[in-house]
Amino acid sequence: MRICSLLPSATEMLFALGCDDRVVGVTHECDFPEAAKQKPRLIRPRVDPQSAPGEIDRQVRALVDAGQSLYGIDAELLIRFEPDLIITQDLCHVCAASPEDLGAVLAGMAKVPAVLTLTPHTLEDVWSDVERVGDAVGKREHGLELASRLRDRVAAVAAQVPSGGHRPVRVLCLEWLEPLYVAGHWVPEMVAAAGGVDVFGHAGEASFRVTPEQIAECDAEVMLVMPCGYDAERAAREFNGMRLAERWPDPPALRDGRVYAIDANSYTSRPGPRLADGVELLAQIIGDSASTGALTLPAAVQRLYCAERRTIDREIGSVT
Repeated sequence: MRICSLLPSATEMLFALGCDDRVVGVTHECDFPEAAKQKPRLIRPRVDPQSAPGEIDRQVRALVDAGQSLYGIDAELLIRFEPDLIITQDLCHVCAASPEDLGAVLAGMAKVPAVLTLTPHTLEDVWSDVERVGDAVGKREHGLELASRLRDRVAAVAAQVPSGGHRPVRVLCLEWLEPLYVAGHWVPEMVAAAGGVDVFGHAGEASFRVTPEQIAECDAEVMLVMPCGYDAERAAREFNGMRLAERWPDPPALRDGRVYAIDANSYTSRPGPRLADGVELLAQIIGDSASTGALTLPAAVQRLYCAERRTIDREIGSVT
């Protein structure tokens, strides 16, 4: 079977199921595992992914307003590969090629391949997609086993959360910085499993825009800076480059220096197997947020904010 994956999370599923030798084409963002980087690229972005968040937002809106896709498919290469299966998604057209673009290419193929479309909104949707991919590639038992392990890992984390009179830690999840967006879909579930409560997001619902004033009133005890598609280093760099002002929020997370950049590209943005790793990562951050000792951070996390920077920002009188 020859498989083309037009979705980074699907590529991760395929490799986890032992189908790496069947994958003949992937997207420009398929970077895990390392071997995925060696596969031919079928997708190219029409926005500059290295631009600042505000500029990326501007480019995206301009393309959307013009009725254009954010990604281009290498139709010639896709047709030449003659895949038996194409895996794509219909959840977020900012994250992958649109069904319309794919349909236009399929119309020109002599042998139309099977197309598996993934549209996850919750963690259970993601685990079910692992099973669906397993079915589609003839590895049903492998898919069921992998999905079961992922469910068990999340359940094991949730089982460690204190019950009874325990109050969940209030967590703010920033999915984009300019403009400000909070995460949705599976992220609020991840926070809950890790012992927190998402102050804005709702499980299964899309991310949405918020204002600094709304954040000022949310009383978040932990702030997670997790821009979609960024690793921890870039998330930290973009956050540290922001000009903060008096009107910037002052919840406990900022007062106590509990602001962390996360490798969202690996652990929160992509609806794939590593969301289980993400839950374990969030549990470490949230669980240690109330401790007085220093938090030992893994490479996927960077601590960002401190009281000293808040004071400097106010003295400068900068604007967001």
